[in-house]
Amino acid sequence: MLTKKGKYGLKALVHLSSLPAGQLAFVNDIAVANNIPKKFLDAILGELRNAGFVQSRKGKEGGYRLARPASEIKIGHVVRVLDGPLAPIPCASRTQYQRCEDCDEATCQVRHMMLEVRQAIAEVLDNRSLAAMRDAANDDFPAELTSQI
Repeated sequence: MLTKKGKYGLKALVHLSSLPAGQLAFVNDIAVANNIPKKFLDAILGELRNAGFVQSRKGKEGGYRLARPASEIKIGHVVRVLDGPLAPIPCASRTQYQRCEDCDEATCQVRHMMLEVRQAIAEVLDNRSLAAMRDAANDDFPAELTSQI
């Protein structure tokens, strides 16, 4: 499940991607507009800066902006930076694999199912850019998904 950190980080990036190119946004403005605790957002934006997603400038004319075009930022990469691996269990992870001690991986049905789940999640998140996420209209989602909400 996506953590609040991951959710808030994505909201902040969508906010920044909606600004004119090069324009800076104050942390407080992003926090208020997206209902994110400012102190938490400061930490998240620091991680996003360290990962190369955003740039910051200090001072009266400072703030945050995207470090590269929104079309080049993949959602899967952001989620991995903020929340870690996409796999629901460690033995299904590609980036932080850990062997299970309590089962035979070759025959474990749980692992096989979770590998499929991980692949489906990665397929969506790794093929969706921040620009596509920002530009998606709420009515673009399939009816079968919105009826399950």
